[in-house]
Amino acid sequence: MKFLHLGDLHLGKRVYGYSMLDDQRFALEQVVRMAAQNRVDAVVIAGDIYDKTVPPGEAVSLFDWFFTQLCERNITVLAVSGNHDSGERLDFGKTLLSQQGMHLIGTFDGTVASVTLADREQCRVQFHLLPWLRPMEWRETMQLEQSTQQCVMEAALARTQWEHGARHVLVAHTFVTVGGAMPEQSDSEIVPVGGIDAVDAALFDAYDYVALGHIHRPQRLGRDSVRYCGSLLKYSFSEARYPKSVPLVTIRECGEPDITLLPLTPRRDLREVRGKLCDVTSELVQRAGDTNDYLRVILTDDEELYDPQAALRAVYPNLMRLDFDNIRTQTADAEGLQREEAAQQLTPVQLFEQFFAEQNGKQMTDWQKQQLARIGREMEDSDEADSCNG
Repeated sequence: MKFLHLGDLHLGKRVYGYSMLDDQRFALEQVVRMAAQNRVDAVVIAGDIYDKTVPPGEAVSLFDWFFTQLCERNITVLAVSGNHDSGERLDFGKTLLSQQGMHLIGTFDGTVASVTLADREQCRVQFHLLPWLRPMEWRETMQLEQSTQQCVMEAALARTQWEHGARHVLVAHTFVTVGGAMPEQSDSEIVPVGGIDAVDAALFDAYDYVALGHIHRPQRLGRDSVRYCGSLLKYSFSEARYPKSVPLVTIRECGEPDITLLPLTPRRDLREVRGKLCDVTSELVQRAGDTNDYLRVILTDDEELYDPQAALRAVYPNLMRLDFDNIRTQTADAEGLQREEAAQQLTPVQLFEQFFAEQNGKQMTDWQKQQLARIGREMEDSDEADSCNG
């Protein structure tokens, strides 16, 4: 059984105001060719099909084109919703679509949906399709002691209908850690702060392969067969140095799955260029990459520059972001850090006095200071009383 593992398509996404639709279509065209050339049985999509719960019409049309291309080649599509998707919208027409080989699970109904496929060699693989779960919605229904992602995931997987004699693949959109170790993340994701509501990878030990979505940087988690495929494109400059790929997974009747990473070539790469204005616009630097790429330029000139953005756009028409790293910015950063450290030494009353002066351009009167001090004392007394009662 061969299948491609996709996730985090984010169709319709805009990056720094630039629409990614043409870039996404360029990447999906490659996926269609990969699927045909490798004669895969299925393509799985681990959530975040769209970037917004109400996607633009062009994004819906692009997804329609994509799964139609796959279905015309008799390639089964198995997809779940992510936290960016509207599960209810994705469920529209799912019964009819499943008859055409498009299995799209938008919402969880209490039981993990599954689809069993058999390849030419009669290797049977059961795909378990688990959409994005919101613990608070299921705590009462599942009679959970805690409304955490770990608890709701354990309860959901306990309701899986397990076909004996088949290999098992889980398709899920969630935040996974390995023994408390966090996955490598990027700036374009929405992830739990400090790993709260994470799911430990040990929960998936019974599965032959776990196709995960949610984290945009491709990576394995503990073992090769528990994997984030990563996003379709680079959606932030924190991903600039990390190429994108599509895992081609081969599962046989026994043994570990074979995983091959098929590289994706972007229509326009997303890159960072750093240096003085005269250097980054030089022919030597221009020839080092495609000038039509999406760029973040970090200028290091110390002297004042006249309209550097216009000078850069004349060479790099898809300039997304312009930043400076010079003596002035470094001084400003140091001063900001000093102000922050000084503010941490002030009492709440002193902080409010400082805020009042900045907002009004004058100091508080003696009467205002007296009233503020009285309010401060009352708040302290209230906190002490609450502490004693607790």
